[in-house]
Order: sequence, then structure tokens, then C-alpha cells
Amino acid sequence: MQFIALTFLGFAGLEAFSYFVHRWLFHGVLWQVHKTHHYPRKGAFELNDLFSVVFGMTSVLLIVFAEYPLVESVSFPIGLGIAIYGVLYFLVHDLFTHRRFLPFASKNKVLLSIRGAHQHHHQTVAKKGMEPFGLFVYDYARFRGSKKGRAVN
Repeated sequence: MQFIALTFLGFAGLEAFSYFVHRWLFHGVLWQVHKTHHYPRKGAFELNDLFSVVFGMTSVLLIVFAEYPLVESVSFPIGLGIAIYGVLYFLVHDLFTHRRFLPFASKNKVLLSIRGAHQHHHQTVAKKGMEPFGLFVYDYARFRGSKKGRAVN
């Protein structure tokens, strides 16, 4: 049970962490790197992809240097939760929302809600005031809470 709870903590913790990092660092002091994600991409990659590499390496390090046995480890399930978040982020954000690499279509209401809210975030290339900053829970909740099916300001 502790393993599952820690895995969920890794996933949910990264969603919360990502919101705050995106809002105050990416749209703050790290804007020069992150703005490459808000402008039309020139090629397959953008400088902003470095953030995914950093989050991915964090997950890998937590998993690789986990204590044994793994079912009693703290770092392994947290790293696993972060990895699950990363895979879902790649699928929903990169492939579905931004249609990068191997895009796919879906009529799933949750996915469409997330994409709608995230596209609202990308309406302009402004650094300030571009809510929502989350991806899964926060974007979905804001979109579903709006009256016209669009993300609310």
C-alpha cells in the first residue's frame, strides 16, 4: 500500500510542482527558454524541451539509485510516479495537444478539455497572465468549470 501511495505522490507531486514552476519560473526568470514553446516551432525540437530532460533525469536517478528491495524503497515509487506523469504528459501535451512527433486524434471529453484549456494558455505569446499553467487536474478543472466549454481567465 505504501508503494502505491508513494507512486501516486510522485505523480501528483509533479503535477503540483509543474504548475508552480511553469507559473513562476517558466513565465518568469526562465522565460527566455520557455518562450520557444509559445512561438511556432522551427524543426522537431525546441529549447523548452530541455525542461522535460531535467524532469526525466530526476525520475531516472530516483529509480536507478533506489534502495533494495524496491517494494520497500521510497525513491523508486516516487521516481516511478514521476515517470508515469512524464509518459502521460508526452502523450497528452506533445502528441495530442501540440500534435508533435506522432500525433493522434481523440473524441475523449477529458482529453479535449485538457487540450482546450492548454490552447487557451497559448492564445498569445505573452509572458504574463496566461492562466492556466497546469496540465492535467488544473487545466481540466478550469475548462470543465467554464460555462461555454472554454477555459476561463
